[in-house]
Amino acid sequence: MRKIITPASSVSGVITLPGDKSISHRYALIAAIAEGATRIRNYSTGADCHSTLGCVRALGIEVEGSGTEFLIHGRGLDGLRQAAGDLDAGNSGSTIRMISGILAAQPFASRLVGDESLSRRPMQRIIEPLARMGAGIRAREDKFPPIEISGAPLHAIDYALPVPSAQVKTCILLAGLYAAGRTVVTEPVRSRDHTEIALREFGADLTVERRTITIAGRPTLEARELAVPADLSSAAFFIVAALLVLGSELAIRGVGLNPTRSALLDFLVGMGADIRIPELASRNGELVGDVVVRHSALRGGTIDGALSAALIDEIPVLAVLGAATEQGLTVRDASELRIKETDRIRTMVESLRRAGIEADELPDGMAIPGRQKFRAAEFDSHGDHRIAMALAVGALSGDGPSVIEGAEAASVSFPEFWDVLAASAR
Repeated sequence: MRKIITPASSVSGVITLPGDKSISHRYALIAAIAEGATRIRNYSTGADCHSTLGCVRALGIEVEGSGTEFLIHGRGLDGLRQAAGDLDAGNSGSTIRMISGILAAQPFASRLVGDESLSRRPMQRIIEPLARMGAGIRAREDKFPPIEISGAPLHAIDYALPVPSAQVKTCILLAGLYAAGRTVVTEPVRSRDHTEIALREFGADLTVERRTITIAGRPTLEARELAVPADLSSAAFFIVAALLVLGSELAIRGVGLNPTRSALLDFLVGMGADIRIPELASRNGELVGDVVVRHSALRGGTIDGALSAALIDEIPVLAVLGAATEQGLTVRDASELRIKETDRIRTMVESLRRAGIEADELPDGMAIPGRQKFRAAEFDSHGDHRIAMALAVGALSGDGPSVIEGAEAASVSFPEFWDVLAASAR
């Protein structure tokens, strides 16, 4: 599918976005192994999160509902049943990595597969700790999907993550629910903590001390009534659009503002962005609020170290913004971007150059000088949802109509993206 994006005179109005993708995955997985029926409202509409629901159903869990509201009839820690065939994670790295922690403890074998893109993504980071816990686990070439898991009784481990990864942390914590004793995970830097919050909501015995998380095995998890806040990673595209386009003022309702995710807003405000949050509320342990953003002249900045881990999903759209800032944007310590749906470092640099923007590819990031203008061009998403949406945002500030080939990739995380963009870009 191709989309033609014309320059906007403003990005304005009031918008509501789909439920947070990261939280939706976690709620669905934990609900499946909780006792009783969990109702989830504002569940993500993204294809990735529906891959998680598909896997849950295949494991014998009844899931009622459609659209954005689901009732998941959990059967407890020991209630899953062997799937009749392969468990298909689609394009979802979150699904395949996180559900592996649960499957590692089951008294049956499972085989996890994915699409062509997911089948190229390395899985050693979950294979090693799960094997240490006692699971039998194999992968193609010892690192790529399909993953074959022979469930086994697990034992607790004390594990230091070699690199920050919320997905790997989640995999180990979910496996720790089944392990005798207390499983300990230490992060090199703090990553998003939606799993810790969700597990507490369901009743797990979990403690956090700085960067160390400890979970006790064999809890009784209890069903909950849950509402998923709007996805801040999806909001990032519209925040950047409003900052880029003159005359913009945009309000985004009910956004999840978890402190481990809101580094995006802190970073932008630090560059001079006019962003306000009129008030905050707590919902199921997650902070939620409206975000109001106005067009702003920005200084530019550097993303490195722990900030790179915190902003890893937002870097593609921030690269577009960086070119329009006074001093530009430098990204370091972000080599994780090379093993996403595409090599996002290379793809973004090549796409920016196609738009007439000077950009340098670094081994672990990119350098983009400021005071540059996005020029109209034809772009390819390369099947990557965040690349497609980031380039569409850049095209709003272009000098003529741009074309995005492979625009359907946005549906992986944000099927409504093009409709919301058309409604807010004037």
